[in-house]
Amino acid sequence: MNKNEQLRTFLLNNAKRLTEEWYDSLDKNSAIGVYASTDSKVIQTLKEQNYEFHVYVCNVFIEDEKTFFEEFEVWINKIAKDNEHTRTPLASIIKEFMRVRKQYCDSIDEFVTTYEGHIEPTLIDAWEQHIIRIFDITILKFVTAAEQTSRMQLKAHQEMIHELSSPVIVIKKDVALLPLVGDIDTARAKMILESTLQQCAEKHIAYLYIDLSGVVMVDTMVAHQIFQLIDTLNLLGIKCTLSGIRPEVAQTAIQLGLSFENIRIKSNLEQALESDVKITFE
Repeated sequence: MNKNEQLRTFLLNNAKRLTEEWYDSLDKNSAIGVYASTDSKVIQTLKEQNYEFHVYVCNVFIEDEKTFFEEFEVWINKIAKDNEHTRTPLASIIKEFMRVRKQYCDSIDEFVTTYEGHIEPTLIDAWEQHIIRIFDITILKFVTAAEQTSRMQLKAHQEMIHELSSPVIVIKKDVALLPLVGDIDTARAKMILESTLQQCAEKHIAYLYIDLSGVVMVDTMVAHQIFQLIDTLNLLGIKCTLSGIRPEVAQTAIQLGLSFENIRIKSNLEQALESDVKITFE
């Protein structure tokens, strides 16, 4: 067994000790996020994640860098998506990576003392430089994965907010209402288009009231999107009635050359509901 393999075995045999020493040395007074948790399950999971980290990293002394990271990135991506870690500031996580890196440098020194005089200083220096490089790359990969996870979560939250802000409310059987409220920009208009079509299909809607009384202002692109929504719904056999159109919205639509010919329009929602004999509230 060569010295690299011996070092790898030494680190693996001491992995559990390293985990316990690392956790015990956490500054509980200033710790935040996952490191400050008092939940026994969270603490146990954190220790298991740290131990798994050691199981991966000790292989860096017997594998080439490319092969090592192909396997290790599984752990990196898993931690970047972990709920407890996503709620922990990146600065705190990076700090712990650096503390564990020092553990490895100290462990190399500990290993070297067992072979005093039998390990070349150049090899010792190479090990330490290798660990520093691997940790630097790991931190960069983790930050990249964490930012990607954050972007995906933000996008999911935005989509949920947009969906909730444009609900198709079933009034009776196949009749529904889409009340639009607030400013509608191009991104939200696109979301409304996609969400409305999906909700109408899922709820088997045949007639939809679109109320714009809560919409103060739209730009030309948004006005076009609203009319595109109506045209698409008509193609699907869903009849629409517009209500509550503000003068500025109507003016924008006219300037665009959009036609109201085939669209039923009422001045307000109450009038729209009362004028349609299809809806009765018994």
